[in-house]
Amino acid sequence: MTPLGGPTSEIMGGLSKPPKPPALGAPRGVRGRTRQSRGAPRSPDSLTGAETIEPALVASTAARDREPGATASRCVCATARDAGRAHWLDRLMPVSVGVVTFIALSATLRNGFVEWDDPVLITGNEAYRGLGWRQISWMFGNILMGHYVPITWLTLGLDYVLWGMRPAGYHLTNLLLHAANAAMFWLVALRLLTAATRLSSHALHVAATATALFFALHPLRAESVAWITERRDVLSGFFFFLTILLYLHSARQRGHTYWVWQGLAWLTYLLAILSKSIVMTLPVVLIVLDFYPLRRLGPDWRSWLRRPAWLVWREKIPFVALGLLAALLGYYGQAANRYLTSLDQVHWTDRPALVFYSVWFYVAKTFLPLGLAPLYELPARVDPLAWTFLGPALGVVAITVTVLALRRRWPAGLAVWISYGVMIAPVSGAVHAGHQLAHDRYSYLSCLGWALLVGAAVGAFVQLVQRRALTRVVAHAGTVALAAAFLGLAVLGSQQVEAWRDTETLWRTAIDARPDCAICEQNLGVHLFKQNLLDAARGHYERALALRPDRIKFHYNLGLVFAQVNDLPRATVQFARVVKERPDDVQALMNLGVALMKQRRAAEGLVHLRRAMMLKPDDSLVLSNLGLALTETGNAAAAVGVLQRAVASTPDAAGGYHALMRAHLALGNVEAARTAHDALGRIDPARARALAPLLAVEW
Repeated sequence: MTPLGGPTSEIMGGLSKPPKPPALGAPRGVRGRTRQSRGAPRSPDSLTGAETIEPALVASTAARDREPGATASRCVCATARDAGRAHWLDRLMPVSVGVVTFIALSATLRNGFVEWDDPVLITGNEAYRGLGWRQISWMFGNILMGHYVPITWLTLGLDYVLWGMRPAGYHLTNLLLHAANAAMFWLVALRLLTAATRLSSHALHVAATATALFFALHPLRAESVAWITERRDVLSGFFFFLTILLYLHSARQRGHTYWVWQGLAWLTYLLAILSKSIVMTLPVVLIVLDFYPLRRLGPDWRSWLRRPAWLVWREKIPFVALGLLAALLGYYGQAANRYLTSLDQVHWTDRPALVFYSVWFYVAKTFLPLGLAPLYELPARVDPLAWTFLGPALGVVAITVTVLALRRRWPAGLAVWISYGVMIAPVSGAVHAGHQLAHDRYSYLSCLGWALLVGAAVGAFVQLVQRRALTRVVAHAGTVALAAAFLGLAVLGSQQVEAWRDTETLWRTAIDARPDCAICEQNLGVHLFKQNLLDAARGHYERALALRPDRIKFHYNLGLVFAQVNDLPRATVQFARVVKERPDDVQALMNLGVALMKQRRAAEGLVHLRRAMMLKPDDSLVLSNLGLALTETGNAAAAVGVLQRAVASTPDAAGGYHALMRAHLALGNVEAARTAHDALGRIDPARARALAPLLAVEW
């Protein structure tokens, strides 16, 4: 099987060139150049072969089964028919790839929102809802959750205009964008494989189809497609592919037209950046493409500094400037939201281990896509000598040595490896943010090169079948195996999409795939807690703590469960653990104070509530609980002042009026208590009715 750009590829720029195919109509056994009479001028074909090699392959393939001596006119007709069929396929196949992608992953249309970033970005966020000036100005002025993505917000605003808060509409947009990306990648693949290989027209179209489907149906794509939050992935991918198509087209233009197409490529690259900054490394990828397979840069690096290469470098200046802008936006968004992992958590000497892990992870999951999960959790300690990190490091070194050793015979391998490494670098862990070792979505663009290699291998197989170089049994077995492999990818991709159907399904799938994921257990526990399934939630919280006792937030959530079932002593222990580690955690201080109050330890609780008020002096809930504590400790007069601040800061907070009524009753101010009760009745009639007997007794 011939690899992409392997020994049989047409190599330009001083590297070895393969022998020319036999002349059409030549007797069997005759190889190389056709005979020429001495002194006769050489034909243009005999000078280089670079421009005629593919038509010769197409013609010779079409004429394979003809008898010797077939007329040249018949060959010309066959070539014309092949060209017409190729033109027809160029239009039909990308559309077909998009349709297949849409159908294969259509299960996402039944999915809902999930409680993982969606509540902050979508379901709980009213700022993006619409396309008015107020919404658009917000879209271009925020870095919510660490990303500056105004173009992504525009599409979400349009979704709201069209669909309201029905999740199927948002999923439809994601799926349509992904299907469009698959179609555009087919066009990109056809051009790159044409430049890199000597495949026949039919084999090229099959190779491009295999490339696009391997990318589009792969289960690693599910996270980007099925998670509404990751609209930024599929949208930035859309403009990424469009930029490459425009760039490839511009490379074949001259003069004014060339710069027009380049300008369009710069514009679409800017749109990609404003959709998600992960496309920051595209300029380096374009340079790799210029080296191979476009060969706009020769194999001798010294030629890159000479005048013929200046145009290649000059056109990259806007791309590089935009790439730097993307890098700055990406870093600023993460730093401003305090998402960057500190050196105390992962020291700089341990970060190369994260890089090796990431680089190996996506290669391994590309070719063995099993055990996929929404989160691959960062361990409490990164040990570079542990096999979890040492094994990937050895694998990355082995691949690097291999592609370097084969760089002349197989330049495609080196080109794919460099472009992959460059594209995964921003999320590889060198600059780390979050709680993850890896995320499936990071493979969306970075693994395109692997899809190209797979497509080239499929194309080489098809060409061997065309040339009858394989036995019938091997050809049939290979065809069945390829069909089964792609069908398997489609099935796995559809299943992975369904894992994102709802929050409970998502985290149960994650726990099944990664039983050691403490955050997965924690997130499932939070979901069950919200469903008032307290025993089930407690079980997941305790398993999460068993896996990662160092995570303070887990103690807080377990304390909430204990408080909810009125197990106040154990709730107090958990909240006290949080306050010890985080003395400025207002929620923990408040809940610890309330738990102590309910155990008739109001004086102790008052200490924590006072500190909470110092940290958040205008928080209505903190003020309400502090007022209750003051009332319980016999200082109702001070409580009234605190509670009046509570109801002033949040007039629709029922708890403040409840506490204010109790404080007035403690002071014997019945009329004031009735006034607070009336206000409570307008906000929470049920609670007001329950408290009415207190007023009746006092009256």
